[in-house]
Amino acid sequence: MFLQWFVDHPAFLKNPLYIGGDSYSGMVVPIISQIIASKNEMEIKPFINLKGYLLGNPSTFEGENNYEIPYAHGMGLISDELYESLNTNCKGEYLNINPSNSLCLQDVQTFKELLKGINKPHILEPKCKRFSPRPHQLFGERRSLDEKLHEPNNLPGLKCRNNWYKHSYHWADDDQVRDALNIRKGTIGKWERCATLQFQKMVTNSIPYHENLSSKGYRSLIYSGDHDKVVTFRSTQAWIKSLNYSIVDDWRAWTVDNQVAGLVLDERHTLWTLQNSCTYISHKLCHCIDVESFFFFRCHDFSYTRSYSNQITFATVKGAGHTAPEYKPRECLAMLTRWMSYQPL
Repeated sequence: MFLQWFVDHPAFLKNPLYIGGDSYSGMVVPIISQIIASKNEMEIKPFINLKGYLLGNPSTFEGENNYEIPYAHGMGLISDELYESLNTNCKGEYLNINPSNSLCLQDVQTFKELLKGINKPHILEPKCKRFSPRPHQLFGERRSLDEKLHEPNNLPGLKCRNNWYKHSYHWADDDQVRDALNIRKGTIGKWERCATLQFQKMVTNSIPYHENLSSKGYRSLIYSGDHDKVVTFRSTQAWIKSLNYSIVDDWRAWTVDNQVAGLVLDERHTLWTLQNSCTYISHKLCHCIDVESFFFFRCHDFSYTRSYSNQITFATVKGAGHTAPEYKPRECLAMLTRWMSYQPL
């Protein structure tokens, strides 16, 4: 279907193409990108002008949830004593625990109890019940979309993000919206925000795809909302570091709307040129700790960039959750615009 779209719309074939996704798309997007890249190398038509891909808070490898505990400690969600005990008793393995390791099991259970009231997609937002599986029934008979969304009793308080999600059902099912999107009547039923799909997980590690694509010169923007506990920036940072690319431009500030958000530290390596660089941006890292030579500062909003000798750009977005553009659209738009324009972030 993807390739057929280009066959039906050949005028778009020359345009630069970037493929994007969030969350579990971290497994899917690199594979799709590699398939397109391979077809181009084999000169299979149509030739698609693939330039790279972008991913937000991407699920990447099986062990990434091991970084949830260091992340929770760094964000002040657990005590130093519990963190030290977890390190001592579990040795960094918090998922596949030996049943005989009772001390580790006990510590992990304590950790889960402490964080059961935390909202995983954004740790600062309230944890709320999921909304009704039939949100269409909330509004009764069909009326204008504008009338529905401005009735104060429909979505009481709107303190929970899940309540805002209810709007999407009425927006996507509104006749005017569907007409604007050129959706032919009768071809699609009622819209579902999170459809239940049957699939089999055949790939559990997409790191090799990133490595292969970056070695062929394809660019990638990988960003993390720094308040997401589903796929933490710590795990994403770890697998990028595992690629062993050299640093060509170390920590420095970047700004949005002319506001300086951090400090500058440059460190150049002669092995690589800046044209083959990867940039790491860090927004608002809380609590002063030293973990694997990464220093985090309490109570300040810092933005840093770090450049590596490949085509991967990694960014964490200050104050954002699991889908960063949803929480910080202005900052993410600035980040995306600069990256796609080949400008420094």
